[in-house]
Amino acid sequence: MNEREILLKKIRKYDFALKELNLYLDTHPYCRRALSLFKNYKKLRSDCINEFTSKYGPLRPEDNDDYQHWNWIDDLWPWERS
Repeated sequence: MNEREILLKKIRKYDFALKELNLYLDTHPYCRRALSLFKNYKKLRSDCINEFTSKYGPLRPEDNDDYQHWNWIDDLWPWERS
């Protein structure tokens, strides 16, 4: 697994954890531990997103700061990757 794939895997893990914690907090809104975990995973996810974006470009169109060029089209499309 290369560094790009490792970062994507981390982002997916944090996305999953945040979704689960969000559901838990819907029914346990005063759980300080869950809220602390949510904030921690949110920061970790943000750090991974920033690292990924700086190295490989934005993951989503709204993450693109360079409006002069949509740089994700320069990479291979998913079906072109081996």
